[in-house]
Amino acid sequence: MKKHAFLLVILLGASALVRGQQDIEGGKDPALFNRMPNHHISDFTENQFDKYEFRISDGKTQVVEGHLLKVNYDINDNAPAVSGIQVVRNYTNAVKKIGGQIVYEWEDGGYQCSVMKVVKNNLEAWAYVESAGNGMYKVVVVEKQLMNQDVVADAASMAKTISETGKVAIYGIHFDFGKSTLKPESQSTLQQIKKLLDSDPSLKLYVVGHTDNVGDFDSNIKLSNERAGTVVNALTTQYGINQSRLKAWGDGATAPVATNGTEEGRALNRRVELVKQ
Repeated sequence: MKKHAFLLVILLGASALVRGQQDIEGGKDPALFNRMPNHHISDFTENQFDKYEFRISDGKTQVVEGHLLKVNYDINDNAPAVSGIQVVRNYTNAVKKIGGQIVYEWEDGGYQCSVMKVVKNNLEAWAYVESAGNGMYKVVVVEKQLMNQDVVADAASMAKTISETGKVAIYGIHFDFGKSTLKPESQSTLQQIKKLLDSDPSLKLYVVGHTDNVGDFDSNIKLSNERAGTVVNALTTQYGINQSRLKAWGDGATAPVATNGTEEGRALNRRVELVKQ
């Protein structure tokens, strides 16, 4: 399984080696996190593809598969002690700063425990941190590569779906995160939409933007309108489609086609639809 770079979160600017105490051979920090200051790696496991069972509520767990790292840290000799809650809060605060979520937290026999999740750049990372303030703590990270939408509908299949249902969902149009800026990889899909319109000069379309439910309602409506407008602008200015044949509209998160409770579902809800006028 190919390894994927993730976002580095600096906790406290700690260096890998402090006061000469060495990490265990082969040990390394997860790409998602730096470590607490004055700690070294005492145990380390890495599997390119494995699974781990994360606790997500009282009595409920979720198995996540992907690139797995288990790292145990010990405090260095003569370093000041840190509490279990101090360790866990450093990690949870870092995750929240980059838009991640705290899935579940609990205390078990003096151990402070937290499960977190971050979704960035088509990668979903789950993390578990456990610390009792006894000079040791553990971090488990599973990086789950999300599905890429590699198959783009061609003009003929778009026309068929519109004929049958009055609309077609398009997943090959990509935007910068939280913005309406088109990514270059959208061009092949825009070319297919041009072919669709060229094949039927009488066809007029509503270009409708949809988002997931992350963020507030008004922001999602605004973003979906802007994205729909960007698509219309690209088709008219770059591909020569007459402006009168297209009308942009944004529905935000009001018309989901899947649950917003999972990242896979949210990815399906983030789409552009072509609706026959």
